[in-house]
Amino acid sequence: SLCVANGGMAQFQEMMRQQLESSMHDELEKLLDTTTGAEREVSKKDFEGFKNLFHRFLQVKGPSVEWIKIQRPPEDSIQPYDKIAARGLPDNVANSLNKLVVVKLNGGLGTSMGCKGPKSLISVRNENTFLDLTVQQIEHLNKTYNTDVPLVLMNSFNTDEDTKKILQKYTHHRVKIHTFNQSRYPRVNKESLLPVSTNLSMNGQNAEGWYPPGHGDIYASFYNSGLLDQLIEQGKEYIFVSNIDNLGATVDLHILHHLVSQPNGKRCEFVMEVTDKTRADVKGGTLIQYEGKLRLLEIAQVPKTHVDEFKSVSKFKIFNTNNLWISLPAIKRLQEQNAMDMEIIVNPKTLDGGQNVIQLETAVGAAIKCFDNALGINVPRSRFLPVKTTSDLLLVMSNLYSLEAGSLTMSPKREFPTTPHVKLGSSFTKVQEYLIRFESIPDMLELDHLTVSGDVTFGKNVSLKGTVIIIANHGDRIDIPAGSMLENKIVSGNLRILDH
Repeated sequence: SLCVANGGMAQFQEMMRQQLESSMHDELEKLLDTTTGAEREVSKKDFEGFKNLFHRFLQVKGPSVEWIKIQRPPEDSIQPYDKIAARGLPDNVANSLNKLVVVKLNGGLGTSMGCKGPKSLISVRNENTFLDLTVQQIEHLNKTYNTDVPLVLMNSFNTDEDTKKILQKYTHHRVKIHTFNQSRYPRVNKESLLPVSTNLSMNGQNAEGWYPPGHGDIYASFYNSGLLDQLIEQGKEYIFVSNIDNLGATVDLHILHHLVSQPNGKRCEFVMEVTDKTRADVKGGTLIQYEGKLRLLEIAQVPKTHVDEFKSVSKFKIFNTNNLWISLPAIKRLQEQNAMDMEIIVNPKTLDGGQNVIQLETAVGAAIKCFDNALGINVPRSRFLPVKTTSDLLLVMSNLYSLEAGSLTMSPKREFPTTPHVKLGSSFTKVQEYLIRFESIPDMLELDHLTVSGDVTFGKNVSLKGTVIIIANHGDRIDIPAGSMLENKIVSGNLRILDH
């Protein structure tokens, strides 16, 4: 009788699922009826993708990985970068470059750093924005090798308008720039599992009802935009995808050559650049072998009882930098076969009015298991230089790096290749406040660790060495005088130098 009960339960759950799905479809139709013309067509395409994701979300039973099935990747599935580089470069680098497209993920806003508008338009070095540096890098390649590597920006509805306005300034640069938009999906009420928006507009309260569904959406939206086919027709074979805020993600000719020079039948369709984990990267996704395929394992997929194991630097030694090299024809094939399979990330949010919603997302790297002959390449840490906070910004603005043709390289004057560990307190979170607190960026060539907390300002030409900790208690203020040299110092309390 227990079997019968279980069978009945399964039937009941299936009925509930179908009911939820049917209600969702009805609501999406109602939303589509609130607009006409081109907007309706675009939203209809977006909703097809969303329905598929929602359907899979309702089917999911338990965690997407069984811990016991996880294996270490086979030795040859993650190659050391030195081995790839040791092959050298061919005489005709231009041939490989002409098969390449650079894609930057440009959907994010600068809100976490207190900026309005697209994150890519924040100045990071000598008045250059993330976008400026990207354009300079590609233009330098095109001029050096007489090639035509285009830049493609994947925008979101949050960044599209502002980005397009700024693109006019690059019309005379030697780089063709294309854009396409990520899908726009409806946020779902956590309780009713129905959309929170009542129409397709982005105005007022309704604006909170929509979200861009993570960078895993790149495959569908690139394909739907028609740009994928256009680039394949132009003879392009690979895209190099990275986050626009990763200043280490420049085109690497050795990796490109490795891809293009493989025999056709064994050609690698997907390369993920990974790098060695440090204590700062314990949450980064890692590569595993699972059911005979290379697979990306994210912390969100790890059962709670194994999270500490996942964070261990000894067991999972590498993490995903999100610098990816992917075959264009393979993306087209997998999209047309509907064979792109990425785990769903359920991202809970609370709207301004206090309403709890979920957004269903996917990650671009999670599709690695769908591609043939996928490979990890263990690259130097210098290829992972993300700017997520003002602490990161301080590093890239400092004399630790020199800037040439849009690329940042670590100064040869620094004796060890690791970057210092910098933690700036909440008074520095917003870019505007951060800039006011530094009259000039300190000399950090010999710095290991910097912690700053409270109301602290830095005068001109300050030099920091070793471990420096500066803590202004609540109500106190510390002004580090111009020309100071702090080496292995803890400064706390109240310090003001007054000119008289």
